[in-house]
Amino acid sequence: MEKVVVLGAGSWGTALSMVLAQNGHQVVLWEYQEELAQKLQKERENKKLLPGVIFPENLEVISESTNLLKDVKYVIFSIPSQALRSVVQKFSSQIQGDMILVNTAKGIEISSGMRLSEVMKDEILGKYHKNLVVLSGPTHAEEVSKGIPTTIVAAGEEDKAKQIQELFNNNNFRVYLNDDLIGVEIGAAIKNCLAIAAGALDGLGCGDNTKAALITRGIAEISRYGKCFGAKESTFSGLSGIGDLIVTAMSQHSRNRYVGEKLGRGEHIDDILSSMTMVAEGVPTVKAVYEQMKKQNISMPIVEAVYRVIYENMSAKEMMNELMNRSVKKEFY
Repeated sequence: MEKVVVLGAGSWGTALSMVLAQNGHQVVLWEYQEELAQKLQKERENKKLLPGVIFPENLEVISESTNLLKDVKYVIFSIPSQALRSVVQKFSSQIQGDMILVNTAKGIEISSGMRLSEVMKDEILGKYHKNLVVLSGPTHAEEVSKGIPTTIVAAGEEDKAKQIQELFNNNNFRVYLNDDLIGVEIGAAIKNCLAIAAGALDGLGCGDNTKAALITRGIAEISRYGKCFGAKESTFSGLSGIGDLIVTAMSQHSRNRYVGEKLGRGEHIDDILSSMTMVAEGVPTVKAVYEQMKKQNISMPIVEAVYRVIYENMSAKEMMNELMNRSVKKEFY
């Protein structure tokens, strides 16, 4: 069994720690707030984010960062996308070239337009090598932490991804391999933007027909963006494409869908975000994607509409009307 460090004690980091601990590994879950780390360690439960899920004995929660990564082979990053760079910087001096680093966040950095693996590479420099794996797919922490059957993708160089597959895989958490790291990251990031649009449809009182149309046309937008940046189109037919988009657009667990639903009901984005305890990654990511699609001249009308609702105060009703009244065209072109 391995000693594994998970950086980030949010709902997803906690859920993944549970999977690893259930697999018999010695798990150290790092929470940057000392008071919260002590609370989690004492209560053996994240009562705020994952109530009722009790930590096993081989899961330890700490806030101390000095020498945290000593003698550790696997480091799991579960940090919100816009904070990932600062956390990588914090631990960069401890990262060794033979470690395998796993990113589980979904997003694109606003300041640089980089995918998150690129952010990590940018900070770790020579220690990066090719030991980076992305773990992504249609996975809600609330279900994973309770052992509800789930599938996910480990993307990266095959030998490294295979090790992560073996580290996480169990009866309730099935891990597939994919060598298209770029596509997996892009699918994971953009589906959050589209889930906001899906939630807006819920807030407007639309039905299944509308949601199905949005999901289908959303995958077309992800594919266009992905191909422009070197992704394989087939990736978006898999778990980290259509699979992740379906669950995020449909589920009551989805933070991004929740934000969209509130927007659909006429609430302002600032009020929505201030009332939330967890991060809706689609809100910053849609800005980063919008800027990149404009630079590359990629047609993404749904993403553009979501951007305008969040950052230019267009109403969700106007968003839907504009999308439905665009000039007619062929489905495939």
